[in-house]
Amino acid sequence: MNNIKIRSTTIVGVLRNGRVAMAGDGQVTLQTTVLKHGARKIRKLYHGKVVAGFAGSVADAQSLADTFEQKLEASGGNLTRAAVEFAREWRTDRVLRKLEAMMLVSDGHLLYILSGDGNVVEPDDGAAAIGSGGAYALAAARAMLAHSALEADAIAEEALKIASEICIYTNDRIILETLP
Repeated sequence: MNNIKIRSTTIVGVLRNGRVAMAGDGQVTLQTTVLKHGARKIRKLYHGKVVAGFAGSVADAQSLADTFEQKLEASGGNLTRAAVEFAREWRTDRVLRKLEAMMLVSDGHLLYILSGDGNVVEPDDGAAAIGSGGAYALAAARAMLAHSALEADAIAEEALKIASEICIYTNDRIILETLP
């Protein structure tokens, strides 16, 4: 059972015109079988002021979300401070550093990719993506940001639809959250 890989998740975040949209698919795959079509991988944190998407195992992602929300509370909602403290703890804590997941977080002004190796990455162009279909969704989002006037929510949704047509671990059951 240890060699069996559960694959899931494509999350894309887009910042445009003072608004963030984050979209995630719903597929969870075990080897060659789709286990679930409608998993919720995006949620709002810190009194609805931060949106977060998770890629990785559900239990690991839930643990990370809880820890990140504690950091948000401790920092008074300062996303940058919370992200840096969270990444530091994730990298150094014996239990957390074994968790296999990534996070995409935004407060509507900033967008960060967080990982267990201590990275806090802010994209240059207002788009970021994680998960199995992340590269496809990111390429689509960047193209739409550069060559269209679409709003953030339309870009995030369309980027995920495009990823779902390419990545076998991504479906088109999209959950979308926005912050003004």
